[in-house]
Amino acid sequence: MKPRPGPSVFENRSTLMDALTFQKKKTNRRKLKFTEFGFSSTLEEGLDSMGFENATPIQEQAIPVILQRKDLIACAQTGTGKTASYLLPILNRIANNPKERVNSLILVPTRELALQIDQQIMGFGYFTGATSICVYGGGDGIGYEQQKRAIREGVNIIVATPGRLIAHMSSGNFDFSDLETLVLDEADRMLDMGFHDDLMRIISYLPKQRQSLLFSATMPTKIRTLAKKILVNPAEINVAISKPSEGIDQQAYLVFDEQKIDLIKHILSDPSFESTIIFASKKEIVKRLTKELVKMGVAAEGFHSDLEQAQREDIMNRFKARRVGVLVGTDVISRGIDIVGISLVVNYDVPPDPEDYVHRIGRTARAATTGTAITFINDKDQNKFARIERLIENEVRKLPLPEGFREGPLYAPKTGSNKRKRPSNNRNKKRSPNAAKPKAGS
Repeated sequence: MKPRPGPSVFENRSTLMDALTFQKKKTNRRKLKFTEFGFSSTLEEGLDSMGFENATPIQEQAIPVILQRKDLIACAQTGTGKTASYLLPILNRIANNPKERVNSLILVPTRELALQIDQQIMGFGYFTGATSICVYGGGDGIGYEQQKRAIREGVNIIVATPGRLIAHMSSGNFDFSDLETLVLDEADRMLDMGFHDDLMRIISYLPKQRQSLLFSATMPTKIRTLAKKILVNPAEINVAISKPSEGIDQQAYLVFDEQKIDLIKHILSDPSFESTIIFASKKEIVKRLTKELVKMGVAAEGFHSDLEQAQREDIMNRFKARRVGVLVGTDVISRGIDIVGISLVVNYDVPPDPEDYVHRIGRTARAATTGTAITFINDKDQNKFARIERLIENEVRKLPLPEGFREGPLYAPKTGSNKRKRPSNNRNKKRSPNAAKPKAGS
């Protein structure tokens, strides 16, 4: 198979920026440059052409381990550049030994994340000659046949969701005998979605002698159990486990459900929020909220499981191009979207899992930028939010509701034996005409 054409390098530059740009830290530590890893000249040419110079902390630690062909278990928060930390060594290996064969398999939980990773490979494919195919469900018969043919012809890198890859493996004979690297990306999410058995079935088809890399945003017991099954004497890396980026200004409002739509309208009236994602836990809420926003003249689109794949891709492309200013979605997009410049994330409700909070708000403040994350907390979600604050080891600032809103609920989560109600700052305080609305990076 021939590598895809070069224009994708520039079309996907914002994606690659997110994956590779150094996330600034307040430290005097010398930054490791990509030229110090000993990559092939073609890969270095690609990095140089795109203006990438310094590695992120996860890349500094993971790339040398992967280049030594050791197994690895790595825990890093979203937005740290972990995708590039495994893609660059894989692409380097292919550039040094180009063959039409399946060299690497990358398994991910969602089609959105699969497409995002494939776009990054496309950009570097122009320089390294690496080929790839994105294997996911939800498409038409033509897409399925294209995936099947690419696998049979020896595409270098397969990026796949477990369910669709199982379907391909069940319907034909594919040669994975030359496979060198297996990557499980967002492994915790795949286990949460019930993919354990599919993962183990896929792995049973792969060569015993291979390099296995497991990347996860969290490190619960089930991830360590999986690691023991598939990794051999792995190196272990932990980078900022379950902590939001320092560039995110986290805020919260205490509201009753009937106040949420009016509060969203008030927040979105701030012109500094040019690109916004609103998360809701149910697709019914996504549909209803999107309809309300469109009625008020907001360029909003809903993103949920009822959409066809072509509709999803169209919405995402328009959001990236800033033709859609507000994306309303469920957690299906909390890990599968890599876009620099999202200024605001709103949690319309508190996510049920504290880890999901980290992933939701991690859509902003990517690639050394800043952003704002606002969470609506009703009277029923306070215990959930208290668990989030314990996880991130930080008390999120509770803002007073804007002038004209009636008082919201008190913040009184039940934390162990401490069941005493605490007054919150959420009072209907009189604000001056010049009072600032919440702004990105404030």
